Amino acid sequence: MSYYNVDGHHDLARDPETNAIINVNGLDYEKYIASRDAKSEKNQKVQNIEDEVATIKDELNEIKFLLKEIINGSR
Repeated sequence: MSYYNVDGHHDLARDPETNAIINVNGLDYEKYIASRDAKSEKNQKVQNIEDEVATIKDELNEIKFLLKEIINGSR
């Protein structure tokens, strides 16, 4: 497929069929993909930490409940 150059932008071309402007710089695309993957990995790490904190909170509440039962049961 043949694209038309966009004046003043050597990294952009126009698709004659759809009239869309396309970035033809492969390096920019690779940088975008790497950035997207890094952001996704970071978001996954944050989600894992949030899940672990929620689990720890639940376990602490259970420990508190059991300690209160032990204290009240020994009286």
